[in-house]
Amino acid sequence: MNHISLTRRQFGSALGGLVVMFGIAPRIVAAAEAGGPIPAMLAANKRLDGWLKVDSQGQVSVYTGRVELGQGNTTALGQIVAEEMDINFLRIRMIPVDTSISPNEGVTAGSNSIEAGGSALRAAAAEARAILIQRAAERLGVTPAELIVDDGLIFNKDGAKRTSYWELADSQPFAREATGTVPAKPAKEHKLVGKPAQRIDIPDKVMGRPIFIQDMRLPGMVFGRVVRPLSYNAQLARLDDAAVRKMPGVLSVVRDGRFIGVVAEREEQAIAAREALAKAATWRTPEGLPDPGTVHEFLKTRPDIDTKTVNEKTGAAAPAAKTVEATYRKPYLAHASIGPSCGVAGLVDDLLTVWSHTQGPFPLRSDIARATGIPLEKVRVIHAQGSGCYGHNGADDAALDAALLSLNSNGRIVKLQWMRDDEFGWEPFGSAMTMSARAGLSADGSIVDWQYDVWSCTHNMRPGNQRGVNLLAAWHLEKPFERATPAEQPLPAGGGDRNAVPLYDFPNQRIVDHFIPDMPLRVSALRTLGGFGNVFALESFMDEVADAAGADPVAFRLKHLKDERGRAVLTAAAEKAGWKPGVKSEGSRGRGLAFSRYETTKSYVAVVADVVVDRASGIVRVERVTAAVDAGQTINPDGLKNQIEGGIIQGTSWTLKEQVGFDKQRITSRDWVGYPILTFPEVPAVDVVVIDRPELPSLGAGEASQGPIAAAIANAIRHATGARLRDIPFTPERVKAAIARG
Repeated sequence: MNHISLTRRQFGSALGGLVVMFGIAPRIVAAAEAGGPIPAMLAANKRLDGWLKVDSQGQVSVYTGRVELGQGNTTALGQIVAEEMDINFLRIRMIPVDTSISPNEGVTAGSNSIEAGGSALRAAAAEARAILIQRAAERLGVTPAELIVDDGLIFNKDGAKRTSYWELADSQPFAREATGTVPAKPAKEHKLVGKPAQRIDIPDKVMGRPIFIQDMRLPGMVFGRVVRPLSYNAQLARLDDAAVRKMPGVLSVVRDGRFIGVVAEREEQAIAAREALAKAATWRTPEGLPDPGTVHEFLKTRPDIDTKTVNEKTGAAAPAAKTVEATYRKPYLAHASIGPSCGVAGLVDDLLTVWSHTQGPFPLRSDIARATGIPLEKVRVIHAQGSGCYGHNGADDAALDAALLSLNSNGRIVKLQWMRDDEFGWEPFGSAMTMSARAGLSADGSIVDWQYDVWSCTHNMRPGNQRGVNLLAAWHLEKPFERATPAEQPLPAGGGDRNAVPLYDFPNQRIVDHFIPDMPLRVSALRTLGGFGNVFALESFMDEVADAAGADPVAFRLKHLKDERGRAVLTAAAEKAGWKPGVKSEGSRGRGLAFSRYETTKSYVAVVADVVVDRASGIVRVERVTAAVDAGQTINPDGLKNQIEGGIIQGTSWTLKEQVGFDKQRITSRDWVGYPILTFPEVPAVDVVVIDRPELPSLGAGEASQGPIAAAIANAIRHATGARLRDIPFTPERVKAAIARG
């Protein structure tokens, strides 16, 4: 058995009197009283029973504000709780986020689930265990120091006196505010954290069980569809819906301004009615979008660009003997969710109850209340997993669509499913970006001056912004709501300038962010925000400067990098890949390397990409990627590898294939033909080395590998062909043109 004595724990100052009473060593008391501050999410949601509950059936229910998006965070969070409470992982029951019962942790984004959510749960679980031990000591008439815990059983050392978490459940032990003063278990005592655990969410998905909101069926549920305008600024001239109202199964046709929807008994009836409604609508569609061929130049000339120096330092250095300059571009990118967005809504127990695959149930609740005029306390949002998305796609919009259709159908539960063209045409995209870099090299090949500029629109127009309502249907109503005013997020997380500040050490550098508030296409948060574009540019440029200095790319980076953890990750990836300095390309094969620390505060990732370039067709195939990651303390190594692998595959797809198509009137990439993504046969083999640091805090890793893979592919193409590509995506036409230019 795994016996863990209470004397391995340290009670906090809030339990100090009890600690002294029972004679625990003064040094332990001092350590507890000197503990760090309460984790931010726990401080914002102090009720301990809002995080954890034990029941008489031998289970621990975990309430978290972090939603499961396929990243496996519920598994890792469950491991943290099981570790701290000394119970078997199978006893953990992770409760989906529900605004009526869950802690409000805002939005699941920015690779913060383990860093922020995990630290809150760790503190809550440590305190919960201490409380249960104290209750057991009182019941058994012993001191806490005499007790041992094994999988929720509590007993003294000779086993004569015993109870359990489950016997103590009826006393409501967690009906109090958390203090955050009970230190967590030392890493050296971990039995679950740092070990692989089967993902909680995977079995249902593998077996095809109805786990996604797209599969949801509720008693009495009916089905809805919406008809969107033909373009962002299209105006409805006429709608003749009389025939549609008479179609089989149609229950209602809803029109409020430019918002048009239909509700039917069956889903195929709703789809047919949507098609008929679309034909019955006449729209005026003036031009309103820029020329896609010159969109980056267009964005740089927008009025009211907010230009700020976000990082600058000056120092003594040798004069520059050579200057290198380059400009890189990233297009608008779609989330391209495999399952189009979906929402379910209806009146349940006098509450407008909404099921959504939103990343922020509480912010969505706020915006739905404002858009419908229903008091906040009368709106409930429950998270249901969706079929694919990292970022702000149409999930929140579909939730409001469902709510509006339900409220216009006597509160019946309506499942509103977007169609594929809805998803590609109306979701918020990741902003197009331009990145320009200039470096001065000294005579000895060192970078002595670094100048970097980035132009980007916002990367965050999620719901929950008090300056406006960020939901699509709210803008299309007869009395439309104003969308929020775009704003840039401050560093280190940043928005368009995320990861614009390099981790390398240069004596002189200046980083300038040109924030573009005018957004011709709808944009918001896509995985990594500006980090993908900036790391692609920075790490491509590091190779270009290394080439100008006649230096090996790995050695050149190490020369300018003092951060020891960064150096370790770079070295680990290079060694695992068998990197050899000075090796020439074999035919059309090449390899490239790139590195970053996500947000400059989270995980370190280095990747080596091996590519093959078909010079005749211009097709690039990424055959293998070798990666190394340092995410601090690793909770679930398999889960961490999954995230790095997934980011590499998604980043490869962005780099080689993806871009939103549009003309001067509307979005034109409305299906998988117009917006191709990486296919299964094109997925590279991926090998991930995890550098575990159990003595250090966990670092966010969910978005850390996309930027490095883009630059590594660009650098590998350069190695293979001598051609440098600076505009994503690297389509066959661009590759052939770059090779032709030499």
